[in-house]
Amino acid sequence: MRRRLYFMLPDVPSARAMLDELLLARIEIGHMRFMARDGTLPADMPDVSVLQKTDVVHGAQLGIVIGGIVGLGAGIFLIMFPPEGLTLRTAAILLVALGGALFGGWASGMNAAAVPNSRLAQFAERIEQGQVLMMIDVPVRRVQEIEQMIAKRHPEISFGGSEPPMLAFP
Repeated sequence: MRRRLYFMLPDVPSARAMLDELLLARIEIGHMRFMARDGTLPADMPDVSVLQKTDVVHGAQLGIVIGGIVGLGAGIFLIMFPPEGLTLRTAAILLVALGGALFGGWASGMNAAAVPNSRLAQFAERIEQGQVLMMIDVPVRRVQEIEQMIAKRHPEISFGGSEPPMLAFP
């Protein structure tokens, strides 16, 4: 399990130095992301992805739940009032609920792709001022070690908070 930590860095050179230090601390580059104003981050630094920049994941999750509920209701309605000359079974409820969940997740995810990530809204003003947001996913057992290392070596870096533990996917 990993925990995402957020840090606000004063500028791009500080972000470059922090990237090198975290690599030396054995944090893989695939678990680090940086977010800065458009065009200010060098190409060789890991930039945030669309999934992290927008609310796609949250929107898709919400769409799956709502679509599944609506699909379940529609399936029950179809069983109670079947079309003329058609015999439906209980499996139809599950199929319509699954279809509703898939459609809801897709439609809501596409909609949310145009919405900035609500978790990162608190950092937007400082990013526009030229600061750099660093997101790192560290194993839960190393959270305190990494926080202390950064605080000791770079007092100018402000801690922006953390998210609850997440599953470690490559």
